[in-house]
Amino acid sequence: MIYRNKRAEYHKFVLIFVLVKVVLNLIAISNFGFHRDELLHLALADHLDWGFKEVPPFIALLAKISLTVFGDSVFASRLFTTVASGIIIWLTGMITIELGGRKFAIAIACLSMIFAPAFAASGYLFQPVVFDQLWWVLATWCIVRYVNTSSVVFLYGFGLTAGVGMLTKYTMAFYAVALVLGVLISKQRRVLFTKHTIGAALAGFVVFLPNLIWQWQHNFPVLHHMAELRATQLEHIKAGDFIMQQLMVNGIALFVWIIGFVFLLASFRLRKYQFLAFAYVIIFIFLVQMNGKSYYLFGAYPMLFAAGGCGFDRLFKTAGNPLRAAAIVLVTAPNLLLLPMVLPLLPLPQTVTAIKYTQAMVPGLDFITRWEDQRQHATTQDYADMLGWDEMAELTAKAYHGLSEQAQTQTRIFAENYGQAGAISVFGKRLNLPPVVCLNSSFSLWAPDSLVPKYLIYIAEDEDGVKELQPFIERYVKIGTINNPLAREKGSGVYLLYNPLPSLNQRYQKELAELRKQ
Repeated sequence: MIYRNKRAEYHKFVLIFVLVKVVLNLIAISNFGFHRDELLHLALADHLDWGFKEVPPFIALLAKISLTVFGDSVFASRLFTTVASGIIIWLTGMITIELGGRKFAIAIACLSMIFAPAFAASGYLFQPVVFDQLWWVLATWCIVRYVNTSSVVFLYGFGLTAGVGMLTKYTMAFYAVALVLGVLISKQRRVLFTKHTIGAALAGFVVFLPNLIWQWQHNFPVLHHMAELRATQLEHIKAGDFIMQQLMVNGIALFVWIIGFVFLLASFRLRKYQFLAFAYVIIFIFLVQMNGKSYYLFGAYPMLFAAGGCGFDRLFKTAGNPLRAAAIVLVTAPNLLLLPMVLPLLPLPQTVTAIKYTQAMVPGLDFITRWEDQRQHATTQDYADMLGWDEMAELTAKAYHGLSEQAQTQTRIFAENYGQAGAISVFGKRLNLPPVVCLNSSFSLWAPDSLVPKYLIYIAEDEDGVKELQPFIERYVKIGTINNPLAREKGSGVYLLYNPLPSLNQRYQKELAELRKQ
């Protein structure tokens, strides 16, 4: 039987690749500062609840642990994602073993995962994405183990994983349904015809229930958030773009998961696991119809890489070790060239040089440094989103501490976007700054009912935003701007506004009231 192919030596072999992944992350995680999204997630730690506008509560809990134990350390916060990334590699190896793969298959699957641009880029930032991928691959392993062993422990593990996954990112619900449907339309459907399937579903529902109650109590902000996301971003994603991105995001490892997908569908050896291919097709079609972002599907690829490793094992069954080694190099080495563009292994100046060199060597990579403004830049948008936040917080502290102690008691800080607000929230503790006010993103959930300070430190994306407020204030003084040419926040400034009029508070309250209706 295929299942008996699993041996302890294979488990130890997988640890080699886990170590490679962890070491790469450890090299990279401190080279750049916090990403704007990371700052938002860390800011949630000060307002723990069962839900937020953009995300369920899991990331906020990790943020609370990180900030409480380590403070605002970039390295420490990204240790959580590094561990998660290592576990994802471990589970990919375990799934490969469950499918009957041996060392060559494990090497192909795990190395494809480690160097695939999609997973290198998404596996180190303190964001829900990597944890979402973790729950997807854990759910896959549980269902494969259940099919192989018929042990209901793994069926309940699948249910609980789905529940925790939905406390991390709601896309888990779509994938869990896709897996179940994949099993139901395959020849393995009988494994779900048991009372324990209902029990596993109830276990997952109970885990997710607190967030569901929170959503109900807050008028389901996730629906409003998704509507806004669809109107501002998802509507612009065409089906052709999504499909093309899926063919590109894993680089040369495309050939590994494509072979895995074909083998799951057509190979007699993997016929038992055909439901994995069905699940991929279901979630793929769903995300195309929903105009989903490319990274929404990343969590489905580890199982295809595992199957691809088994496919390569079969194709190279009679090949010698030199030919197998050549195959491993062929499906991994080209992605090494892309690695500095998605994982900051080098300091910033060397990263910019590496990006420029790689784009010159490989025509067609201009899209990597094309931002949302559709213009070409010296670095990627993700890298640019990690620059300038310390400078912004220090300028804010300069404005605040430049006031007398009495004036400080009559001062509020207001930020236009969640990245700015997150920077003040995270760095403000060691800079002795008061809480920041912001109406963007989840910050609107805990914004004060009114804004009536004598002094307002205003963080704006450009000076035009402050000039619009001139009818509502006595005067303003520019404290400074972000000057880093590589930062996405370049040009954002910190301004000190004197004596805001009651009309400014009325404008603020009107906007806040509109947000609270959502």
